[in-house]
Amino acid sequence: MRLMVFFDLPVRTKEQRRTASAFRKWLVKDGYYMLQFSVYARLCNGTDAAEKHVQRLLVNAPLSGSIRVLTVTEKQYASIKIIAGKRLPSEKNAQNFQISFFSD
Repeated sequence: MRLMVFFDLPVRTKEQRRTASAFRKWLVKDGYYMLQFSVYARLCNGTDAAEKHVQRLLVNAPLSGSIRVLTVTEKQYASIKIIAGKRLPSEKNAQNFQISFFSD
């Protein structure tokens, strides 16, 4: 699953810029990568992990501005069409591996 965070934070005053910058830095530190300006995404291993990270967002989100979060499956994420620009190296697809404990 991918967790996508969309945000629009006020940056008129020095304190607001500092708050917005701290939030972006927290996102990167927490494993998110930037898709576009103010759009960050993170790979999660299932619904429980996604919910855990949504709760972490609630705790670390600034009080002002607009922040949205969207959870999509890998299949849905893979259907993104890039109209202009290129796929970033940080957008690599998650690989699914089947672990086998028995050999034939």
